[in-house]
Formats: sequence, structure tokens, C-alpha cells
Amino acid sequence: MAIHAQAGQLAPHDSLVSLPELMTAYYLKKPNVVNNPDEKVLFGTSGHRGSALNTTFNEHHILAVTQALAEYRQGQNIDGPLYLGKDTHALSEAAFQTVLSVLVANGVRVRIQQAGGYTPTPVISHAVLTHNQTQQDISDGIVITPSHNPPEDGGIKYNSTKGGPADKEITDWVANRANELLANCLQGVKHVTLEEVTQSNLIESFDYIEHYVSDLENVIDMDAIAKAKIRIGVDPMGGSGIHYWKPIADRYGLDITVVNTEVDPTFRFVPLDKDGRIRMDCSSPYSMQSLLKLKDDFDIAVGNDPDYDRHGIVCAKSGLMNPNAYLAVAIEYLSEHRPLWPADTMFGKTLVSSGMIDRVVNGLGKQLCEVPVGFKWYVEGMYQGSMGFGGEESAGASFLRKDASVWTTDKDGIIMALLAAEILAITGKDPQRLYEEQVARFGKPFYKRIDVAATPAQKRLLGALQADNVTQTELAGEKIESILTHAPGNQAAIGGLKVSTANGWFAARPSGTENVYKIYLESFVSEAHLLALEVEAKALVDSVLS
Repeated sequence: MAIHAQAGQLAPHDSLVSLPELMTAYYLKKPNVVNNPDEKVLFGTSGHRGSALNTTFNEHHILAVTQALAEYRQGQNIDGPLYLGKDTHALSEAAFQTVLSVLVANGVRVRIQQAGGYTPTPVISHAVLTHNQTQQDISDGIVITPSHNPPEDGGIKYNSTKGGPADKEITDWVANRANELLANCLQGVKHVTLEEVTQSNLIESFDYIEHYVSDLENVIDMDAIAKAKIRIGVDPMGGSGIHYWKPIADRYGLDITVVNTEVDPTFRFVPLDKDGRIRMDCSSPYSMQSLLKLKDDFDIAVGNDPDYDRHGIVCAKSGLMNPNAYLAVAIEYLSEHRPLWPADTMFGKTLVSSGMIDRVVNGLGKQLCEVPVGFKWYVEGMYQGSMGFGGEESAGASFLRKDASVWTTDKDGIIMALLAAEILAITGKDPQRLYEEQVARFGKPFYKRIDVAATPAQKRLLGALQADNVTQTELAGEKIESILTHAPGNQAAIGGLKVSTANGWFAARPSGTENVYKIYLESFVSEAHLLALEVEAKALVDSVLS
């Protein structure tokens, strides 16, 4: 995909999403799931996402999904409060009100941020877990967010009683029930008016900020950051964690500067991504241009996506870190600086993350757990405390508390940002410098991800790839050593395939959140070898689509 001519620049005003048009579409457009399967509820790697403009995220979708979730809770005897969060996308506020109307009608207690504020994804996970560890009843959560997706998109995801993304068995049941309700013109959906919601005693105001911030010292060495006087720059990118940084700075005495305090659902202040669209992707050097211009003003600078489950780490002088590089550094640092973690603690990576992580974990003598894309695959291990760290190449990760107990079972962009400051404070080296030391020991990887537009039908074809789709015995001049359609760590289906040689690999899979397919490639040889991998991987995918 060619880089858009305006990538890294602010969008022209006339290209911004029309909020009146978007909100009108949310309420007036009705999905036709009987005749158009593309308008059905579909839970990808992190919830159901879509846009009201193309009838994939509308009021009817949220009414049906929430009713299905209320019925699921009842069937599982989940009787505690539901922790509800939202991010700063325009559709999130509308969906938030729709969700409340259904939950109240179904008699569900709901805890929301006081004064109607925003709530990051990891904060919901943390709240669910701490509730279930200390209270007699059992809780779960919903987060209304399409993560880093463009401003016109909306999303809703369910966090189970274990705090993290619900597993496929749960989301399949919810999606099937929601689509059944949609096909029957919402017969069976209970909902009440806004006035009845506001008068209900089922809505409970909750101070998510204090609850989360006051506990951070148990997962991050905040004293070390304060004593080292690390200068931290933060670009919230207009996201849901914007009001968390000042309380963090005040409570722990940190030197934190928030460089942009603006919240605007058009996200007009976020530079265009590589394809010319606004996308709040904190791992993209194009979307992060505003912060990169200020990198030398701070020791560590960080950005986060709208629901704060992703992190972007900017080091002074060197700039934005590759997400894979930071995961490798974080794993090595945590392995060496968390003395209470058991020796057999596992470190998790997805199949499409860098092979550098494999080499680092093996060098540490630790156990690697390789899983498909989706943080849900880490939930059980982190919940039990056997998985010390789980990370994804798309700049999402979380890890255990200092005492090896669970912190969150969902990606946490806040602690990953603060960890970069802790690493600098303790080692005297920023994460980029530590990564360069890893390269000197283990070799230099050349990594690339390609996103290509794809229809839902094409995505289904790619998701059905099997080992016998690969007929050649060599890849980019090397003997093929493995062809995977299931992850080694848990034997779960990849939803695509991964082909590996001694010094390179590629993986192909459809996105679970956008209408694109993705090819991931890595070479430990050279850029030329990476290009050869790319040519052969594209040829294979093209043969499937044709």
C-alpha cells in the first residue's frame, strides 16, 4: 500500500466526519440481517465494530447486543454490578445511553464513571477483577469503543467475570442471540426511556479514577520514577484516559506534561495515518507526528489510543519505538526486575509478533506461550497468575502486579507507558537503547505488516486458509520448517496461517476489526530477504482470493 501524500498532516476540514449525519444514521438506519449478512452483529478479536453510516453499528445493533448480554448474565447467575465504560468516539455516547436503557429494563445494576466521564478499557478490567476478589457477588463489564478505529466507527465489547475479553464461546452465543433478535424486529428486547434511566436506582456513580490510580504503585515502581525525576510527555490523542494523568502525577509526584488536552469526536487534531484516514493509532509514526515533534522535550513520551488499551513509546532523540521492539524490552526487564514472580512464569506473544521475542525469552531461560491474535487468549493465564506478560504486535500488552497476582486481563496502555519510565529510572537506559543491545546479541529483525482492503467474503476465504494451500517447499530461498494453522501455545485456530523458515516467516489473516486483510513478515537476514518474503506471501494470498 502506497503512503498517502498527506500522511502525517492534519486532515482538511471538509474531510472530517459529519457528526450530525453520523448521529442521524445511528438512530434512523436499520440493519437488515436477513438479506444482508454484512449488517449482522459480528464479534471480532475485540468486540463488535462498525459504522452507523454503513449500517453496521446502529441503535438496533446495540439494543440487540445488550439484551443478549443481559440474558447471558442471567443465565450465568452474574448478580453483581456491571462495570460500564466508554471512550471518546462520537458513537460511544449514543451507544452508552442505549446500553443503559436496556440494562436498566433488565434490572441490571450498572456502575459508571461519576459525572458521566470516560473510562479506559484497562480500568474496567481492573474494576471487575478487584470487585470479584473482594465482594460476595460477581461482576463483569462492557466497554463501548472501536479502539483506534476512525472517528466514524463505533464498537462494543464484553469483559467477562475474569476481567478480560470474553472468549469465543461467549461472544458466539451473544452474537447469535443478538442476530436472532434483529431478525425478529427486536421482539424480546427490553428497554426504557432516558427519564426512567435517570430515575432508576440501578445506576451507581463510581470513582474509577481514584480506584485505579491509587492501586498503580502495586504494579509499577512509582517511587523510582519520581526519584529519578523522569520527564514524561503524554499525548492522550483525545482518548478516554485524558483525565487520569494529573491524578497520577499528583499522587506519586511525577513530572508529567500533557501536551494536548483537547477532546473532539472528529479527532481533527490527529494527523492522517499512512492511508490518508484519521486513525488514532499510537504505534503509527504518521498518527503520532504531533508528539514526535516534541520528543526531545522529554525523557520518555507516550501516546495512547481512544480506549487506552494500546501504547506508543517515544524515546528522546530516537523517536517512536517499533511495538515489537518495546515488547521484547519489556519482557526482559520484567523478567529481571520482578523478584516475586515465580521462575516458571510464562511470557505470551501472538503468532504475528516478532521472532525477537522468541529469542529473548529463550535467552532468559523462560517459557514462551505463542497464541493467535486477540488478547482473549491471555485472559486465563493472567487471571491465574501463570502468565506474567501478554503482548500483541499492535502495541497492546499487560502484566502482573509486583507480587505476581493479576492486575488486568485486558491490554493496559497506561501501565505500559509508565513501565517505559520505570525502565529508564532503574537502568539509566531508555527502552530503545536496551533494544539495540538485544539486537547486538540476537540479530536484527526486519519486520513489516501490510494491510489491504478486503470484503467480508474475501476475509472469510482468508480465514479458512489451511496448510495444504502452501504447495512449495521453500520460502524466499530457504527450506520451509513449519506451516501453522493452530497456535503452539494453546492449539487454537489462527484463522489464517503462518509459514516459517530458519531466518524468516510470514503470516496471513483477515482483520477481526476492520475490512482489511493483513500479511505479517519478518526476516533476520536483510531487507532484500524481507522483500522476497513479501512477494511470495502476496502471491499465495492472491491465489486464494482469485
